[in-house]
Amino acid sequence: MNRRTILLPLVFVLLLAAGFVAGCATAPGQPRMQSALQHFRAARSELQRATADKGGHRARAISIIDEAIDQVQRGIDYARNH
Repeated sequence: MNRRTILLPLVFVLLLAAGFVAGCATAPGQPRMQSALQHFRAARSELQRATADKGGHRARAISIIDEAIDQVQRGIDYARNH
């Protein structure tokens, strides 16, 4: 895999996360936010199963996905409390 193969999907996922956090946190039960969490967790799992030698990009992608998971969870928690 080259840099473009990893970075383009990652950017797409991060944009999706921003959209979910910004616009979907108010639905009862927040099904879209929960769906986003599932997708991020699945993406993280796939990245962890990938071979490790990617010039540091795989590790960076995992780190970014971890941050996205945290932000989506914070959005869910915020909506639940406000």
